[in-house]
Amino acid sequence: MTADPQPTLSGSELQHAVEQAVRRLQQGGLVAIPTETVYGLAADASNEQAVQKIFSTKGRPADHPLIVHLAAPSILDTLGNRSDAWFKLIAPWVRDLPEEAMRLVEAFWPGPLTLVLKKDKHVLSAVTGGQDTIALRSPDHPVAQALLQAFGGGLAAPSANRFGKVSPTRAADVSAEFSDQANLLILDGGDCAVGIESTIVDLSSGVPVLLRPGAITPEQIAQQTGVRVLQTGACADSEKITPRVSGSLKAHYAPNTPLRLYAAGAALDCISQYPDTKSHVALIVWDSEQMSDPQVLGASHIQQVTIPEQSDLFASRLYRLLRDLDDHSWDLIVMPEPPIGQEWDGVRDRLQRACFGSGPPVNNHVSS
Repeated sequence: MTADPQPTLSGSELQHAVEQAVRRLQQGGLVAIPTETVYGLAADASNEQAVQKIFSTKGRPADHPLIVHLAAPSILDTLGNRSDAWFKLIAPWVRDLPEEAMRLVEAFWPGPLTLVLKKDKHVLSAVTGGQDTIALRSPDHPVAQALLQAFGGGLAAPSANRFGKVSPTRAADVSAEFSDQANLLILDGGDCAVGIESTIVDLSSGVPVLLRPGAITPEQIAQQTGVRVLQTGACADSEKITPRVSGSLKAHYAPNTPLRLYAAGAALDCISQYPDTKSHVALIVWDSEQMSDPQVLGASHIQQVTIPEQSDLFASRLYRLLRDLDDHSWDLIVMPEPPIGQEWDGVRDRLQRACFGSGPPVNNHVSS
């Protein structure tokens, strides 16, 4: 289950696939694209009918905003001033571009960092969920960048899955998720390297605020740019309205199998709390802590599955693990609580929301 961010297509195959995808996007269609985080369901961000197809295909609420993906400056564009090249790409989408935003762009784009800014008047309300802000990022994946460069515009692209469910990190995940969409074009770019959605930082009010944790942490941002990103709720302005962003609902990223987290040393206690669903239990343990407890080894209904203890490897494999476990019809998945630390905040956020929304559709809380 190692991540491979490199294209699975040869040069000529990739060029043909990109050309086909560009035509589909120009015609108002949808294309599933790989990024370094997860696969996205992309549409022309300037075509309202195309954007609406994203919402109808995913079953996504209309007020849940999308992230617009932008191409990175070409090599020729950066021969002059790299900062100016980025500014020219971003400026058409926003009406205010703070100096802190440009510092973050220059340090982390292309990469798994989304910036929320005041939108330009031409930006579709459907893209922003009716808000006065827009979320932008530039993905760090060669296939995504090849498509964006060839398309020449912004692509609105939430994760390529049914709303609220586990995000896809392989082309096969997208195909399985939308098996009823025979005409969906999927660009196969291999396994996603990061594996969880981008960090989201709000810069729309003049104070950088973290709205969604991810692979890039506030500590890293401060170290590389000097920009101090506050946690949500830490802003002194009590009247500030926090923009809605992707993945911010209490229930999200949810498997169909009930998922629960256990504290260190409390796995069996956790399992015992769910006697009605423990006939077939996937017990997730750290790869250095496989249990030797005879209660575990002697329980035919419990199967141990190991996960890596490095935060980046854990993140890159999390969604694939949840999807694979879903496919094996477990009655319950129990997983260790992630350690404390900003490098774990992204997966902790995803797991907490996944727990809340997990289980059969009739019992979960995806709409909460």
